[in-house]
Amino acid sequence: MLIQEDHDLLQLEGVNTSFFLDSSVLRAVDNVSFEIRKGEIFGLVGESGSGKTMTALSIMRLVPPPGRIVDGKIIFEGRDLALLPVKEMEGVRGGRIGMIFQEPMSSLNPVFRVGDQIGEILSAHTNLTNKEIRDKSLQLLKQVGFDEPNQRYVQYPHQLSGGQRQRILIAIAIACNPSLVIADEPTTALDVATEGQILSLLRELVTGYRMSMLFITHNLHIIKGLGTRVGIMYAGRMLEQNRVADFFKEPLHPYSVGLLDSVVRLKGDEKRLKAIPGAVPRLSELPQGCKFHPRCSKVMAICRGDEPPMFAVGDDQWVRCYLYRN
Repeated sequence: MLIQEDHDLLQLEGVNTSFFLDSSVLRAVDNVSFEIRKGEIFGLVGESGSGKTMTALSIMRLVPPPGRIVDGKIIFEGRDLALLPVKEMEGVRGGRIGMIFQEPMSSLNPVFRVGDQIGEILSAHTNLTNKEIRDKSLQLLKQVGFDEPNQRYVQYPHQLSGGQRQRILIAIAIACNPSLVIADEPTTALDVATEGQILSLLRELVTGYRMSMLFITHNLHIIKGLGTRVGIMYAGRMLEQNRVADFFKEPLHPYSVGLLDSVVRLKGDEKRLKAIPGAVPRLSELPQGCKFHPRCSKVMAICRGDEPPMFAVGDDQWVRCYLYRN
């Protein structure tokens, strides 16, 4: 039985999400386990196709067909989301868990004013009157950084910049005071200056609302300045979990070392950047054993035959690698 600690808001244990195709079954999320504690920002990092977004969609029960969650537990505020009836899950989604998507233009409805779109989530999850919904929507617009909320309220998404649209999505995500917000690559399409503003806003909201956040990204620099703990994903699996400070000081998994060696360090000696050879394998062409072994500089014979389990190597430190089996 899965026991949820008092300080844990969300726990995933052995979650498997698969896609059932005519000729094969592809496991997009494979035996993923981690927890998010109250008030923390947990960073989920990996290359494209590593399973980050599918993990988030599994938590939200939004996995598109022909995919579905086939195993595991997703314990949130004492309830297993994987077992909740559809109606109850609709109450959690948007109410207790907010989500900020990667591309605002595909998430916002182009024919409705942004104020009405914020109001829609309030109407669905609260008993506020129409006037109270409008007042709350204006308050949210101000909280996410708009100096003229009345003007923004009546505008349409196409009248706003990319950064402004992202602020609207953030307002929608926090409208019902959720205890968890899932942010899926929320700054990918933004310029550096706007990215910094959005990250600063998210940090302030986590503190101000006393909420937790799952922050999904491929950008390690963002997690270094934002996250509390970090999980590294590859081919649908979690390869490492670590505290952010320890991860950047001494990463555990060879893949994590490769990720850090392939990005520009902001401080320290100026070493030549190293690329990780090869690419993330397709889910239909996964190698036997450790899924990273064809790209790994420290590969051993056992890596090619048997997939390693997660080894505990310290406080809040886990790694899926045979280098740490002893």
